[in-house]
Amino acid sequence: MKKGTLKQVLLITDGCSNQGEDPVAMAALAKEQGITINVIGVIQNDDVSEQGKREIENIALSGGGISQIVYAQMLSQTVQMVTRKAMTQTLHGIVNNELKQILGKQTSMEELSPEKRGEVMEVVDELGETMSLEVLILVDTSASMRDKLPTVKEALLDLSISLNARIGDNQFSVFAFPGKKQEVDKILDWTPQMESISSIFPKLATGGITPTGPAIQAAMGHFKRKRSLRSLISRDDAYFEESGH
Repeated sequence: MKKGTLKQVLLITDGCSNQGEDPVAMAALAKEQGITINVIGVIQNDDVSEQGKREIENIALSGGGISQIVYAQMLSQTVQMVTRKAMTQTLHGIVNNELKQILGKQTSMEELSPEKRGEVMEVVDELGETMSLEVLILVDTSASMRDKLPTVKEALLDLSISLNARIGDNQFSVFAFPGKKQEVDKILDWTPQMESISSIFPKLATGGITPTGPAIQAAMGHFKRKRSLRSLISRDDAYFEESGH
């Protein structure tokens, strides 16, 4: 089985989007591009509406990911749990597709004998530790998130520590929405060291609208640019090898 890269968006928000494209449609588009969308709804004092809960669930459902609504003080462990759980869920999907190709259309992991299933689960666990992982974090910085941002920062630092314990490569990127002058701002470009986020967070300003759809769209574009750059570098390497330089 080929070891590719797991691509995840981790959307941290506390409410309903109210600007731009439909976030549920954008999440479906991301899934088609091999990007999983996970959503964590952060609440204080039960301040998330029914509409907000539905949106959080539907974005994750369309994006092939996991949703969780959590009180701010429980955010750190939830961020780690959702990221890990989504990795396993994505790998299950990949393994099931491989099994169907090898054993026929009707075969899935659940239909294997307990012994075989155990062997497959070992492979899934190993891949979860060794595959490359790219996590793009989308942080809602609308007005209602003001008191929750310090907790978000702590949760993301804990996540980086947890994921850096893996054998596989990790790359993190962070976007905030709404941005200062536009709908979405890139806060941190792709880096294996998310600890550097601590210097950026104090500069984040909260306020304004919640353009969740445009934020997911911007995340897709950022994954695409990374892929284009990678293929450009690969072509350059191939050129140097062929020309003997």
